[in-house]
Amino acid sequence: MNDQDNYAVILASGTGARLWPLSTMKKPKQFHDLLGIGKTFVQLTYERLKKIVPKENIFIVTISDYEEIVLEQLPEFNPTNFIIEPRLMNTAACNLLAAMTIQQINANAKLIICPSDHFIFNEEEFVDKVDLAFRNSDEDKLTLLGVAPTRPDVTYSYIQFIESTNPVKKVKSYVDKPDFEFAESFITSGEFIWNTEILIWSTDSILKAYQEFLPSMYETLKSYFDLDKSLQNIKTLKPIYTTLDVTTINKGILEKADNVYVIPSTFGWSDIGTWSIINEKYKYVGEGQDENENTLLCKHFSGYNTKNNFIYSTQDKAIVVEGLENYVVINSENGLLICPRSNVQTIKTYVRDLKLQKNGENYC
Repeated sequence: MNDQDNYAVILASGTGARLWPLSTMKKPKQFHDLLGIGKTFVQLTYERLKKIVPKENIFIVTISDYEEIVLEQLPEFNPTNFIIEPRLMNTAACNLLAAMTIQQINANAKLIICPSDHFIFNEEEFVDKVDLAFRNSDEDKLTLLGVAPTRPDVTYSYIQFIESTNPVKKVKSYVDKPDFEFAESFITSGEFIWNTEILIWSTDSILKAYQEFLPSMYETLKSYFDLDKSLQNIKTLKPIYTTLDVTTINKGILEKADNVYVIPSTFGWSDIGTWSIINEKYKYVGEGQDENENTLLCKHFSGYNTKNNFIYSTQDKAIVVEGLENYVVINSENGLLICPRSNVQTIKTYVRDLKLQKNGENYC
């Protein structure tokens, strides 16, 4: 698969606050090797996408603070393929910016949009599913890749589709980040799958959707692309971009559109969003486990009455723990986190509160 009209966009602006204290504003999670496999998430994503589109057609959406680290980790990446956000917004804004940027380059472009922090086990199946999606994107379809859920997770979006023999299924209902009771009922019903947030569509199809469902956002950003090319730069973009709605593409487009399709997949996917998910990955491969089901990613550990914890340290120091069960203990040069595994979703709140304290932003 090497169609010159096919493009890939990696979303790499996020800060990964739920993986503090390792993931920080200066170096967020996509630039770390959190799984201990010798490559960071952005490197894994880039290598995966090179199997799908020509490398010159791979673009990265990020903020200017991360340009240098991207080029350090991806030395063959073309710096002219950066799509720079003037500030962190949300997925509706960055998807629109990417679509308009690439349509300006190629009016016939088809895009795969990939977050930079996902893990995919079976890349061969992944490539096959994306190939199928690209072949169907000539029609007016907004296509998602979906996987069977393994738990009632409130941070994902859920898709119910219409059964058919076609491997590309029409979406019947789409629910973004439901509360726990709804998520649990979706799992029990067996009728819903997760949206992996990996999206495939033509620039024409997605821009039509913005015109219909987020017309103000579309017209506002279009005013930037209507400028003479010589005037299109980060300085002229910033006052326009920062007025866009801070909403997600899930809420703004996918929950409303009637031309959304999903390809159910079994390629082994995870959004590496919390320490508990990283713990699950290490348990899956059987690495770092002691006799008390603690996952140990540190130089030296002594545990007493301590069970089923995730212990991670980037520093060469002894860690002694007594009386903890089902906790994460994360030590880095930026801070020390001791948190029940049941509360890892709220780490983002802890980080926000830390930023409000005197000098707290220095550790975030």
